[in-house]
Amino acid sequence: MEIKLSEHFTFAKLLRFTAPSILMMIFTSIYSIVDGVFVSNYVGATPFAAVNIVFPFLMILAAVGFMFSTGGSALIAKTLGEKNRFMANQIFSMLVYASVIFGVVVSVIALVALEPVLAVFGVEGELMVQSLLYGRILLLFIPVFMLQFMFQGFMITAERPKLGMFITISAGLVNMALDALFIVYFEWGVVGAAWATVIGEIIGGVIPLLYFACPNTSPLRLVKTKFYGKALFKSCTNGLSEFLGQISVSIVNILYNYQLLRINGENGVVAFGVISYVNFIFLSVFIGYSIGSNPIVSYHFGAKDWRELQSLFKKNVIFIGVSAVVLTLLAELSARLLARIFVGFDENLLNMTTYGFRIYAISFLLAGFNIYASAFFTALNNGIVSAVISVTRTLVCECGCVMILPIFFGLNGIWSSIIVAEVIALSVSVTLILKYRNRYKYL
Repeated sequence: MEIKLSEHFTFAKLLRFTAPSILMMIFTSIYSIVDGVFVSNYVGATPFAAVNIVFPFLMILAAVGFMFSTGGSALIAKTLGEKNRFMANQIFSMLVYASVIFGVVVSVIALVALEPVLAVFGVEGELMVQSLLYGRILLLFIPVFMLQFMFQGFMITAERPKLGMFITISAGLVNMALDALFIVYFEWGVVGAAWATVIGEIIGGVIPLLYFACPNTSPLRLVKTKFYGKALFKSCTNGLSEFLGQISVSIVNILYNYQLLRINGENGVVAFGVISYVNFIFLSVFIGYSIGSNPIVSYHFGAKDWRELQSLFKKNVIFIGVSAVVLTLLAELSARLLARIFVGFDENLLNMTTYGFRIYAISFLLAGFNIYASAFFTALNNGIVSAVISVTRTLVCECGCVMILPIFFGLNGIWSSIIVAEVIALSVSVTLILKYRNRYKYL
């Protein structure tokens, strides 16, 4: 039986409702790194570096999908909590159509701009060739990339988290199978990796589109709609933190690559590529839980059920705290094993990657609280506060640290930048949670 947003959530029920979102994000992170695993092991270090250089630029373009997914889901869930299902479907449909239109426009512009942008960041020679081969294919399909991320959030708001998880897993399995076929058997290199990813994105973006376009038993369905400027603006401001956060993360990754190319050459980029992939797996637990619990918070906020909101906040903080300790220990113990999956072919590279990740993984003790704090304010339809936390954590603190700390500590300064950034961001998160506790009554 599907759990309704309007229900009282015990800890067991909350975990059951959010588990598909957590598993969906974990699986998304795993199949997102499959390209890297196959490219690094079967194509080479330079193509692997190319994948890691291009991907942050692609994620900047997909940030609109994150914004509509999180910001739109919060508004739609709040509207459902206010018992206005008609308007919830109007807003939902408008956001889907707007995302497709925006994706097409962005795709065309990005295809023209890709090469000169990469050149600005010092990409040249064979690295440029491989980057263009990989990037141009993915840029053609930015609209479905955006839809895939959008529907991951909308499926939860539609009270169908298990279906969303099933679609994500199916897309991932297809991606993995095609990576093996295209890269190992057909020997297509990064071109094969790109097409495997694109086909997986089509499954993840088009199947939910068809589900919502047809009659279904969920609260949401694609309908004929019109332009609601106020709702679009509210969705964008609600999701501003996720939009800026995704852009900030991508900019941070670009700066990491720039610094590592300067200090340690191509091997540094490869090592950070591995750390980024593995980091995403661990953080996906926090992200998935936040995505899964946010519509519940938004619904009860819209319904003005303050007691349930307080209960949810307390349970969420406990989950994040326990998960932070467990994930940090797991990361420290499995660091070498995880690094070996990508760079086991080179002992020096393996040692550098393992060492870097063990420093980097200390940040998991704090990252979950900052991720959840930002997501929580998005659920409360306060995108500005959410954005302050997100941007402080990444664009301000981490960018600053990754540019300043290497001056004094070299390569160790790069690996430890995230820890310093999370400490500063946590102080901001706690301050804002205490400041707004009376307005939203979650404490």
